Amino acid sequence: MVAPTEAGPAFLLTRRAMHLRRNAGNYALPGGGLDPGEDAVAAACRETQEEVGVDLPREAALGLLDDFATLGGHVVTPVVLWSAEPVHPVANPDEVHLVWQVPLSDLDHPRAPRREKHPNGGPPILRMFARGGWVNPPTAAFLWQFREVCLHGRAARTDQIGQPIWTAR
Repeated sequence: MVAPTEAGPAFLLTRRAMHLRRNAGNYALPGGGLDPGEDAVAAACRETQEEVGVDLPREAALGLLDDFATLGGHVVTPVVLWSAEPVHPVANPDEVHLVWQVPLSDLDHPRAPRREKHPNGGPPILRMFARGGWVNPPTAAFLWQFREVCLHGRAARTDQIGQPIWTAR
């Protein structure tokens, strides 16, 4: 989800609630599973409202990024949402520990993306810079593809991005 701020356009980044059974404390973009009868856009709008209190209409969707298969067995369809007006996210403590509006300029950090050799072989693990640190896949894959395609108009695919084994938990 991208929206204007006083510092320029920013995306929402969350840290998942610490009490969750899966991926507690991980950095993530707002989102989640499909409810019956929903498509990816409807789910993205609903999850953004549920997790961070930002209510956007279906028309806020600019498009979809590549589906991404996680080590946890999920296939994620990232939806790019846009608000022309500033938003005021509030973390839902049932799902989100913290939420930030991160400047899009973080995505152009001079050392991003950082690619690291996968300790178990396979594609390198890609990390993206945000909030002064490095975000892991799968979130890093979404941020990288968004940067490449949406901000710079360059073709980019996520099918050869490795994931740390701990993301399967």
